[in-house]
Amino acid sequence: MPYSEDRSAWFEGQGLWQHVDESDWKDWAWQLKNRITKLEDLERYMTLTPDERAGVLFAGHKLAMAITPYFFNLIDRNNPNCPIRLQMIPRAGEGMLHAEEMLDSLGEDEHSPVPGLVHRYPDRVLFLVTDRCASYCRYCTRSRLVSNAQDYNFHPEYEQGLRYIEAHPEIRDVLLSGGDPLLLSDRKLDHLLGRLRAIKHVEFIRIGSRIPVFLPQRITPELCEILKKHGPIWMSIHVNHPKEATAELKTACERLSFAGVPLGNQSVLLKGVNDDADVMQALVHRLLRMRVRPYYLYQMDLITGGAHFKVDVRKGLEIIQALRGHTTGYAVPQYVIDAPGGGGKVPINPNYIETITDDEVVFKNYEGRTFRYPLTATPVAAGEQEKPVKLHEELHG
Repeated sequence: MPYSEDRSAWFEGQGLWQHVDESDWKDWAWQLKNRITKLEDLERYMTLTPDERAGVLFAGHKLAMAITPYFFNLIDRNNPNCPIRLQMIPRAGEGMLHAEEMLDSLGEDEHSPVPGLVHRYPDRVLFLVTDRCASYCRYCTRSRLVSNAQDYNFHPEYEQGLRYIEAHPEIRDVLLSGGDPLLLSDRKLDHLLGRLRAIKHVEFIRIGSRIPVFLPQRITPELCEILKKHGPIWMSIHVNHPKEATAELKTACERLSFAGVPLGNQSVLLKGVNDDADVMQALVHRLLRMRVRPYYLYQMDLITGGAHFKVDVRKGLEIIQALRGHTTGYAVPQYVIDAPGGGGKVPINPNYIETITDDEVVFKNYEGRTFRYPLTATPVAAGEQEKPVKLHEELHG
């Protein structure tokens, strides 16, 4: 069934918090202070299903619950299958373990030479700078670490991480993540980015953040000036469903873009959220309209208690195939599996190639039509050259 939301309508407003002064609502510190973190808070605003109630009671043992008032407004409180509700409100399935699931599904601890730094690829590192997020996604890859519900006791070691980067000239790319780096104060972020920029061999600084989505109020002019000062800073945000693409997020993305921050989006393929070609097309079109390039579509990592979100890889391939040729190439993300155990990101593509020989490639286009591309050059006699030349003139003249 086609995704039916009016794609020109960008949600805006204070919803359940209409009584709150607008200056408070737009204050990111107020949003953090008033997050919904307890069962009694949640039940003030909505009626939970038994599955959700059991999930909330279990959350303190796995991954804490936290939802900003702004993002809570996007939940359909009358629909247990609301895609925002599925992502934010714990369910009993989080306590069900399966043999193939792993606490550290990407093998990050194994590739961590110093606390908080993951060096898995030759020329780049992942720098985990905090264990806190504005809101907690129920499918979080680092649920062992963020919110400290599992007593992981992660404490970022900035100096150790910076010294390691300084001592390894092969590192040209640093990705700040966590938790969410944009929860750091302006002062701390300014200092950290300045230290990284001072390392001569670091060419590329990236930030992975869902703050623009959960807490667009954080994207202040002051923050944008810091990012501009240390730029270019590349940023990957994380939007999974078109309902998340609000007027506030659009404004935040425009501010970042105008500050010289190139934006990409990383989505996770989630059952009941975005495992539908029409929903995904609506999402990628909204992203482009917000100056955000769809970048990755992730097959969900094998996290503990995540089976209820898992989508068949063949469904992911169908979605990519439904996008390719039916929308601009800018809108088509790369579908990847982050190989379990630390193997890195592996592209997973629909199989358009039928055969490859020394002479030619035979392949199909998005319509299923077959084409051939020759791999060898076949000389022709001088008198037979007129047709190719004319074709060239028609194409390029």
